[in-house]
Amino acid sequence: MSSEDFNNLKYQTGFGNEFATADPRVPDALPVGQNSPQVCPHGLYAEQLSGSAFTAPRTANKRSWLYRIQPSVVHRPFEPCENQRWTNNFSDCKPTPNQYRWHPFPLPKKEGVDFVEGLYTVCGGGDFVSRNGLAIHNYACNESMHHKALYNSDGDFLIVPQQGSLNITTEFGRIRVDPQQIVVVPQGIRFSVTVEGPSRGYILEVFGTHFQLPDLGPIGANGLANPRDFETPVAWFEDIDAEFTIYNKYQGDWFKAKQEFSPFNVVAWHGNYAPYRYDLRNYMVINTVSFDHCDPSIFTVLTAPSVKPGVAIADFVIFPPRWGVADNTFRPPYYHSNFLSS
Repeated sequence: MSSEDFNNLKYQTGFGNEFATADPRVPDALPVGQNSPQVCPHGLYAEQLSGSAFTAPRTANKRSWLYRIQPSVVHRPFEPCENQRWTNNFSDCKPTPNQYRWHPFPLPKKEGVDFVEGLYTVCGGGDFVSRNGLAIHNYACNESMHHKALYNSDGDFLIVPQQGSLNITTEFGRIRVDPQQIVVVPQGIRFSVTVEGPSRGYILEVFGTHFQLPDLGPIGANGLANPRDFETPVAWFEDIDAEFTIYNKYQGDWFKAKQEFSPFNVVAWHGNYAPYRYDLRNYMVINTVSFDHCDPSIFTVLTAPSVKPGVAIADFVIFPPRWGVADNTFRPPYYHSNFLSS
């Protein structure tokens, strides 16, 4: 698939919306009035992908129905991967209270390193089994994934390209992500990455929760990341009979399995659990016009809440260009030691 195909993609807008979409190549692929009819249109298979417990309150319930050519469970058994540079087991790591800051990590020295081979862990905390915590990873690659896909059974990925664009094919459709944009691929969604040259970036992974927009509080109704600026792909499928390798990150380890068809065979889908991208240049910055600097939470794009009200497992924060107008001078942003970082 050429990069030109990704330059002209269409998206559905909104954050956490109820979406419904079908590939226009197969008309009437979405069932009417039923999620799982005895016979789906065009002989498709209905599958529900849940991002929350079935009994979660309606406002917190995440699920989507997918209508695909072949069931996703049709594959050979998973086997452990070799030479893993990835971990979520932080119990053996020696902690340090020192501050750290990293330059971009080096690009691969050899050719033929794709996205899944170029993943490695930097740091993290918590536990993927008890479903509470986070991990920070990097990727560095120089080749596209060919007949490969991966999905995360432990948590959500928030991917931040630093160099090079990512053309991402998911079960829900296709997404292009450039530097200064981010993409979130929720738990359990298969995806594959093609690149146009040497590429690298960062990944924030959260366990047991999903990213959401922060509350605005006294800011009011508007500002920060506006829901309408988030973009979710429209349905797109490929019907390919060829051997694909599926990588699964499960309880901190990587496994792989073979199957005889493309995992991107979803002809139509509907629901509120799907990947999405966001352009950080659309962030509406809040700032003071008096004498002091607001709390850094005004720069939070997305937050992953914990079970404790008001406390996040992780916040994704940016410091975009902004006017700093004040009567008396101050130092923005100020040094901030808080509950999350201590």
